[in-house]
Amino acid sequence: MKKKSRMPQIGEAVFCIIYLVFDIIAAWILLTHVEGREYIKLFGILTLVLAGGDAFHLVPRILNAFKETFDGYEFWAGLGLMISSITMTIFYLLLYQVWGALFPNSMTSGILLILLYGCAFLRIILCLFPQNNWFKKEGNPKWGIYRNVPFVVVGLIMILLYVNVKMYAMAMAILISFCCYMPVVLWGKKHSMVGMLMMPKTAAYMWMIGIGLSLL
Repeated sequence: MKKKSRMPQIGEAVFCIIYLVFDIIAAWILLTHVEGREYIKLFGILTLVLAGGDAFHLVPRILNAFKETFDGYEFWAGLGLMISSITMTIFYLLLYQVWGALFPNSMTSGILLILLYGCAFLRIILCLFPQNNWFKKEGNPKWGIYRNVPFVVVGLIMILLYVNVKMYAMAMAILISFCCYMPVVLWGKKHSMVGMLMMPKTAAYMWMIGIGLSLL
């Protein structure tokens, strides 16, 4: 029987390594060039949160791509996915803080703010429920939808805020990330090729960090 090629997995692993290295370098550049600018410090922190959270999810995938067998892969991959789901939510709350620091004269309604933080908190709480089946390969598609509904609301609010201040590149990067992420949530378990959308989704996050670097 012909052995299945591991090249797609290795290619994905190389991409993940580039992504994590890019995030770490970007965070270092941002945090060493703050010079009293609050929005640069916040961008550096959110970049570290992004890299740290995603590392929990991506490092097991990288190791699994290069090893013939990886004992405990499902556990570590599941734990990493849970952690990165939480840190990604925190990432967007920090991105809101960046918005506030960049545009201190821009106002947002109290209702919108309550909705943003409320949905972020709800998303984090839902991620902690055992019904998510993080540590099993099949997961729980229904709970995948439950925990991502408030996350989509967070994303839509962030898009609205950045469009409102005419920072269209950031709004577009957020939109692309969600447009690539949600099909994976809905159909990724049944159709493995849909999972490839995580690469442009990751590229969208690199774009967001690149916007932060451009502010230097």
